[in-house]
Amino acid sequence: MSRADLVEINFDGIVGPTHNYAGLSLGNLASKKNAGQTSHPRAAALQGLEKMRANIRLGLTQGILLPHRRPDSEWLEGLATDAANAGPLWPAATSASAMWAANAATVSPAPDSADGRCHLTVANLVTMPHRSHEWPGTLAQLRLAFAHEAFAVHRPVPAPFGDEGAANHMRLCDHHGAPGVEVFVYGEASGPFPARQHLQASAAIARRHGLNEALFVRQSDEAIAAGAFHNDVVAVANERVLFAHEHAFADKACFFADLRERLPSVEIVEVPAEAVSLEDAIASYLFNAQLVTLPEGGMALILPTEARGVGRVWEWLEALVAGNGPIRRLIPVDVRESMANGGGPACLRLRVVCDPATVDPRFLVDETRLDRLAAVIAAHWPESVAPDQIGTLGGWPEAVRARAALLEALDLGELI
Repeated sequence: MSRADLVEINFDGIVGPTHNYAGLSLGNLASKKNAGQTSHPRAAALQGLEKMRANIRLGLTQGILLPHRRPDSEWLEGLATDAANAGPLWPAATSASAMWAANAATVSPAPDSADGRCHLTVANLVTMPHRSHEWPGTLAQLRLAFAHEAFAVHRPVPAPFGDEGAANHMRLCDHHGAPGVEVFVYGEASGPFPARQHLQASAAIARRHGLNEALFVRQSDEAIAAGAFHNDVVAVANERVLFAHEHAFADKACFFADLRERLPSVEIVEVPAEAVSLEDAIASYLFNAQLVTLPEGGMALILPTEARGVGRVWEWLEALVAGNGPIRRLIPVDVRESMANGGGPACLRLRVVCDPATVDPRFLVDETRLDRLAAVIAAHWPESVAPDQIGTLGGWPEAVRARAALLEALDLGELI
């Protein structure tokens, strides 16, 4: 049943004070390329806030997710070590990767579920050690933000079935409040890089959420080998529009036929490989964009400024919006610090379709609240972190204090 009270809220992850370039993510080409470079946590966090501010000015509803406690001393304790002796475990203990909220959970809005509630399953992220210990911190936040009876928040799928959340999940529907078709994109191990989303994990989430319409689609080996470590590097969906690269899926003909049968109004905007290669699409993060419905009608792509630097990509996009298709605006945003670590605009946000009145207001922001957060970040986040500093910071007390100041500003002391 359609719901007029439901809107899409983008919950963006705030970049934490330990943001650094350790190159921990196998298969993420940007992460590996920039490993060992000096990071700029303050600039990274402020860039993220500016992206949120731009969304609010477009008339979109904006939420936040908070940095996790880093270094993760409890995780180190479980490995019988500590900050002074962690050695090669230290980069994983200090990673600020929870900033990429697209990996926080998989979300099924109320119109899609059998019990009429919005379901969220926290991702287990077991494929990568530095991310595998994120889920307890994510679960604690989601249980606060979505404590209302309109939601059901679930623990992660058990290992060894890898689940990386909304980055491998798409939803297509006539409008946000209408019943939708949920698409779970999984991979299979082949080539040099791991396939991070397991079919069994996706199937378990669909059962747990009580979905009426679900499709399970295999990501192409070609896309994974080219560096598409998540589906959202080669495809994105919004309402009735699927925007995807020609080589995103292993059997696109079957997938597109199934999708059209279940949602006859679907519009598939496919970027041909002869116009934009997989390599150019991945380098520019063309598809790791926020495809959003504007309040005045029509859709916009909120994409990284890097897309303008790849000539063939920008030429194709300009031709796209000049046509009569559903995507009518291009909105470049500067998130270069996140991009350098392997995450574009879409990586930074988790989409939740719900009634904003049912969300804990401490997790929703307007421009005034963003001003307050920017002041905390400017005062407490380090300007830069060089690789040779990370091993000499001990328990990184400055980072602990910085996060505490942010939580205090948001009246979220229970997360400390």
